[in-house]
Amino acid sequence: MNRVTKRTWLMSVFIGVLLLGMVFFLGEYATQAGTWIGTAGSLQSSGGGTVVDRSGEVLLTLDQGRTYSENATTRKSTLHWLGDRNGFISATAVNHYAGQMAGFDLFNGIYDASGEGGQEVLTISAKVQNAALEALGSRKGTIGVYNYKTGEILCAVTSPTYDPDNVPDIAGDTSGAYDGVYLNRFLQSAYVPGSIFKIVTVSTALETVPDILDQTFQCYGRLEYGTEAVTCEVAHGRQNLKQAFANSCNCAFAQIAELVGKQNMVKYVNQFQVVEPLHFDGITTAKGNYDISETAQVSFAWSCIGQHSDLINPARYMTFMGAIASGGSGAEPYIVSQVTNGGEITYQAKTTSTGRLMSEETAATVREYMRNNVQSVYGSGNFPGLSVCAKSGTSQLGGTEVSNAMFAGFVENEEYPLAFIVVVENGGYGSHTCVPILSKVLAACKEVLDAA
Repeated sequence: MNRVTKRTWLMSVFIGVLLLGMVFFLGEYATQAGTWIGTAGSLQSSGGGTVVDRSGEVLLTLDQGRTYSENATTRKSTLHWLGDRNGFISATAVNHYAGQMAGFDLFNGIYDASGEGGQEVLTISAKVQNAALEALGSRKGTIGVYNYKTGEILCAVTSPTYDPDNVPDIAGDTSGAYDGVYLNRFLQSAYVPGSIFKIVTVSTALETVPDILDQTFQCYGRLEYGTEAVTCEVAHGRQNLKQAFANSCNCAFAQIAELVGKQNMVKYVNQFQVVEPLHFDGITTAKGNYDISETAQVSFAWSCIGQHSDLINPARYMTFMGAIASGGSGAEPYIVSQVTNGGEITYQAKTTSTGRLMSEETAATVREYMRNNVQSVYGSGNFPGLSVCAKSGTSQLGGTEVSNAMFAGFVENEEYPLAFIVVVENGGYGSHTCVPILSKVLAACKEVLDAA
């Protein structure tokens, strides 16, 4: 009798484990089957499909292999979105919608019998991607531009890159030209922001210090904290908030940091979402960093200037720029606008809001200040036909390493609702390096939007 009982118990355990396994599999099948279609190579074997840019230009054909654009510059400028043939660079957005491209559902499997495959339409423009890559030249970095009303990414270029139809000897390269080539810097990098982070500090001050617009700040070129100090390259004299922002005065921002306080900075960095990862089209970006726990006052001051241990992800910070441009609440970015199969729309993107990050009043003041920066410092003539608002940054990396050049902002024109970020690694001064690059990229964006 004991033997029968034991066998019955073992059989019950076995059946229970089997049922749990089946439940787990069905759950995974329901949530992941569409992704399995792409990652298992089923997309190509089921008729493949094409990936096109916003104007319909073919970027990639999937049919028993990968056939890229006929244009070599386009192949290089879009590689970090389309992936390479060896799997060193992933194509997350393409794979994420593989099921929709293949004509797949949970009940019928791959039901497309045409053999023609589907089409995935990206929001990026090959023309703008190429203009951005050419403007960067041999320099490492990234450029991102998106429509802050709809969320469409027009440009997201990473350098260095290479031609997948003419792959260089990356493993054997000793020049450093291909360092980090497999990294999508727009998505996967986190950079020291430098003075573009002062946009966060100004916004926080406007939200938390009632009389901040009546305050003035004296800069002697150096503000001492015991044996340490915050420094500026020149003594800016007495300034109000708007002037200190235009001058990018470190000493003034150290004084602003004292008025704001650590608790408010942490609160509003979180509220503005500037260090949070983004999630779109199956992609999760890198996180940023803002950690002032147990920091001395001088380190806190530097954190409000965009140094200390501060890090930002380019895609996320671009989105923050879009929220300011939109009055404190912008659109989340996306790169896949539509997927079709056999004439049927199997996926259609929708605009998603960031939610309110700051008050409309604060956003309006920051827009005014950033517009003043361009008019009084960077030069409106660099952006013909566009009302650009921006802030530059020179992010110090320590030692003898040349600083990264940073530039972030947006266009105010109703017909060109574009927010942007430019990062040039070891590029030196932000405005000096980034403005000529951005000028070419925004001009290309303007042409594309005018032709739409």
